[in-house]
Amino acid sequence: MDQRANRPLTRNPLAAFGWGTAIGMLGGLIGLGGAEFRLPVLISVFRFGALEAVILNKAMSLVVVAAALIFRTGAVPFEEVAAHWPIVVNLLGGSLFGAWFGAGWATKLRSSSLYRVISILLVLIAAVLLLGHDATTGAPLFSGAAQLIAGLIAGFAIGVVASLLGVAGGELLIPTLVLLFGADIKLAGSLSLAVSLPTMLVGFTRYSRDQSFAVLGRSRRFLVVMAAGSIAGAFIGGHLLGIVPGAVLLPGLAAILLVSAFKMWRHA
Repeated sequence: MDQRANRPLTRNPLAAFGWGTAIGMLGGLIGLGGAEFRLPVLISVFRFGALEAVILNKAMSLVVVAAALIFRTGAVPFEEVAAHWPIVVNLLGGSLFGAWFGAGWATKLRSSSLYRVISILLVLIAAVLLLGHDATTGAPLFSGAAQLIAGLIAGFAIGVVASLLGVAGGELLIPTLVLLFGADIKLAGSLSLAVSLPTMLVGFTRYSRDQSFAVLGRSRRFLVVMAAGSIAGAFIGGHLLGIVPGAVLLPGLAAILLVSAFKMWRHA
């Protein structure tokens, strides 16, 4: 077990709210929750151990996604999301198993190995931000049984990544929904939340069986304050969406993730 969380440090509420807001704004600017950026901050700034940081990140992601799902009902009615239930079920068929597997794997990894896995996945997310975020709606890549199988495989992989990083997985789900199922980008954002919420609940349930889950009780105040900041930041960032050109924003965010990945690798 990583003992970094036991070192003396200050986790004051103002800092937690400030970082949560900044991270939420970063995510909101590109239509995501920002959990990919929150995880390195939990480890590097607030000095939580790798597994404890993942569990805290997962808890905050649950809160942010639930709020985002409510916020988006004005732009995409619930009825429209429900009408596409076969897509949600297809992805969930893989993501639920992936989330359980990923969380179980994380609890068995040595801390140094988990840091390396996190580092590699952050590089993957950076690549997706650069190459997959501008996916445009078109004809689905597959149809029929091939689409079903591809959805299950993609869902499983996304579930694993989401559990290992404690994220909602929207940065992977949205391009998948657009490219694999031909979903409109606005609809894809809401569908991704509908897939993310149960997927995260499964991963969260699996993490609850590990002793590191106790970090939620020890850091309850920190969790609530940072989650509130993340929601506020995501709300602000969503309203600023499009102000910063994607040609500038996406490479900048990818660079942040790459620097974070390097730091995570050094922690190992």
